[in-house]
Amino acid sequence: MEHKQSIVQFKGRARLPSFAIPKHYDLHLKLDLSACTFSGTVQIHLSIVEETKFLVMNALELDVHQVWFTNSHGQKCHPCDVVLDGDDEFLVLVFDKALGIGEGVLGVEFSAILNAHLKGLYKCTYLDGGEKKNMAVTQFEAVDARRCFPCWDEPALKATFKIALDVPSELTALSNMPIVNEQLDGDVKTVYFEESPIMSTYLVAVVVGLFDYIEDTTSDGVKVRAYCPVGKSDKGEFALNLAVKTLDLFSKYFSTPYSLPKLDMVAVPEFSGGAMENYGLITYRENELLFDPLHSTAARKQRMAIVVSHEVAHQWFGNLVTMEWWTDLWLNEGFATWISYMATDILFPEWKVWSQFLQQTTGGLVMDALEQSHPIQVEVNHARSVLEIFDAISYKKGSAVIRMLQAYLGDDIFQKSLSSYMKRFSGKNAKTEDLWSVLSEESGVKIREMMDDWTKKQGYPVISVKAKDHILEFEQAQFLSAGLLGDGEWIVPITISFGSYERRKNFLLETKSSEVDVSDLVSSSHTKLKNKEACDEQLWVKVNVEQSGFYRVKYEDKLAARLRKAIEHNNLEATDKFGILDDAHALCEACEQSLSSLLCLMDVYRKEVDYIVLSKLIDVCYNVVKVASEAIPDSVNELKQFFINLLMFRAEALGWEPVPGESHFSTLLRAEVLQALVTFGHDKTQNEALDRFQILLNDRNTPLLTADTRAAAYIAVMRNASSFRKEGFEALLNVYREAGTVQEKERILRYFASSPDPDTVVDVLNFFLCDEVRDQDIMYGLCGISLECRETAWKWMKENWDLILTKYGAGLLLTHFVRDIVTPVSRIASALTFCSNEKADEVEEFFASRVHPSIAMTLKQSIEQVRIKARWVQGVRQEQSLQELVKQLAGKK
Repeated sequence: MEHKQSIVQFKGRARLPSFAIPKHYDLHLKLDLSACTFSGTVQIHLSIVEETKFLVMNALELDVHQVWFTNSHGQKCHPCDVVLDGDDEFLVLVFDKALGIGEGVLGVEFSAILNAHLKGLYKCTYLDGGEKKNMAVTQFEAVDARRCFPCWDEPALKATFKIALDVPSELTALSNMPIVNEQLDGDVKTVYFEESPIMSTYLVAVVVGLFDYIEDTTSDGVKVRAYCPVGKSDKGEFALNLAVKTLDLFSKYFSTPYSLPKLDMVAVPEFSGGAMENYGLITYRENELLFDPLHSTAARKQRMAIVVSHEVAHQWFGNLVTMEWWTDLWLNEGFATWISYMATDILFPEWKVWSQFLQQTTGGLVMDALEQSHPIQVEVNHARSVLEIFDAISYKKGSAVIRMLQAYLGDDIFQKSLSSYMKRFSGKNAKTEDLWSVLSEESGVKIREMMDDWTKKQGYPVISVKAKDHILEFEQAQFLSAGLLGDGEWIVPITISFGSYERRKNFLLETKSSEVDVSDLVSSSHTKLKNKEACDEQLWVKVNVEQSGFYRVKYEDKLAARLRKAIEHNNLEATDKFGILDDAHALCEACEQSLSSLLCLMDVYRKEVDYIVLSKLIDVCYNVVKVASEAIPDSVNELKQFFINLLMFRAEALGWEPVPGESHFSTLLRAEVLQALVTFGHDKTQNEALDRFQILLNDRNTPLLTADTRAAAYIAVMRNASSFRKEGFEALLNVYREAGTVQEKERILRYFASSPDPDTVVDVLNFFLCDEVRDQDIMYGLCGISLECRETAWKWMKENWDLILTKYGAGLLLTHFVRDIVTPVSRIASALTFCSNEKADEVEEFFASRVHPSIAMTLKQSIEQVRIKARWVQGVRQEQSLQELVKQLAGKK
């Protein structure tokens, strides 16, 4: 009883007590893939730093069989009590006599099942000659190493690891380090791996399966391999080439060589995320590693380059230098995201990915405009809630803030600082403040004073700009999509262009408001113009040049009118045209500007040809249709016609078929424009899509429907499918079943639920839960549910919630059900979001008794977004003359 009371002291803590520190793990795992179980022994070399009767470590869903402790004098003892706590995910070992300060070895024998929830050490299946067989994979980040073996499962408690695996002799066994020895015993082999350098538990990895591989070597002699499904090793060439180049690139950039003798990349058939940066053994979903020129889109190829660069970058940012606690997760994810774009831009300059990086910035701006957002540096008080901060704040806001700081300091100082940071903290853990210290030393700028507001405070500012003669007035306030203006102040790097990109001014806005004299930017040629009105029109003012800052800008009416003219006359860079439209859309959603003013702005983009701008225009079109379907349903068809008219100029130039030698952007844009036209109901495009789909049914490799244009055809098929017309649905289902590539299966799943018919969508949703769809792929299917069937999908989810929770577990995949059915972010499904306070209340009520730490924040954010849309709907309903304007714009060719 005394022991039980003593153990209570460890409950409810976010972190483990510091009685003992692990230095080294000897881990031996024995896998039984037929029974889907494993057993193991771990011997942990400890430093006891405080005399204690308790050893407290992490363990979850493990059966512990034997435990012993041997001190530095060789004396062995056993605990008098072993307590596993599933709620707090710890294992407490109670000893009769206190363990003295010094070194010792803790031994634990344990066993567990290979779970099916894609976390810890889990099972997945692969096909071997048409027969389904089991394999095993690990996914430990953030807090699931404890599901595989008892350990001190915190990023700061780094140790070295020596791993051995007992596996079926015919299978490949991989871990973080190279194989040092193999011993065969009948049909089982024991594979021994070299000892690892010091690393965190979440980076330990094991993969056991059947693979083919291809390999290459970096200029520093590091062996790099891509492990692919049997017979598909050629599909790994693009990723292998990228990995070799980025390893060399980052070694030079950080002035620090890659720290392991090898890097393996493995395509695994079932994986909850996109990829995982395990030290020396990066695991990927198959469609993130395998590139098929016939079935992979241009967008997928670009994403692969960014993802591979991101994971390789983690070998430095995250693995070599690791955040001290999950509060500083952004040091891993924000930096890996930022530098993955830098690497991709170096390797593929023609893709101009820094302009597309604005999509990352926008993702961060959207989430951080919620009252239910969180600071970049966020307190983590429960192990399971860590999953929720792998979000747009850590990745997108984090990387955008880094980009803003890099632009302010300059590339050379920034690179030099990061090299110093890597050297200083190599093999160690770091906090955000450590990075700021290094940057301050190298730059002479007080970085922490400037950046604390951006990382420790939630939100960001909207900068209101007014002009009086040659004085610009700036005022900042926190921007919230709910329409409230917060009190926060930031130190904001303001950049201004005045009528030309040659006339620029930069300054730091360090107070709530400030005035800037720009008379020096007004050239003598302009001041001599007799027509003051013509002069003023030419003197447009663009704040946040090239969208390098993480903030929004609200212009007074006359400045906004000048910018519309500048867009119309093509005087602005694509990044600035993107930013003006993105800010206007956000201000409209927050009811800070009218929908009428947003539509008038959109109208000046008719002749736009740049990919990044048109892609943003299409996003805005989808979102406006979503709110208009609730606010002004009688005008929705005319609104869609207006949007079709906006896109036709570029659509007619692009056509359906690629032109030899065309740009990467033409290929990307063709896919997006055709999907939009089909979704908005453009008859000619829909009919053409259906005709080409029929050709595809007869010839799966037809050049008339390429990988990039198939999505438009699949949407058209499903938009015309119903319970009375099942031919298209059944034909597409057959294409899915016959598809030999993961790329084609993913593409079909993304658009399978886009039918307007409720019965068809229910059939599709039920299909998503069957064995023909891998658990990991549910995320593709959920993001494409049609506008018309939002209520159907919500009802279906409520009826099937218990099954969903049992099948997918309370992890990463579960968040997709909440986010993608209540407030989806994808384009086709973006129309699905609920737009009434009544619906927000209903969602809140349903989840009141079903909240789990892994979805708590996502749920709050989703409900807030529903209320934001409800407020926007009310605002739009009150706009006078809006429907007349829509009619005029729809009739304008």
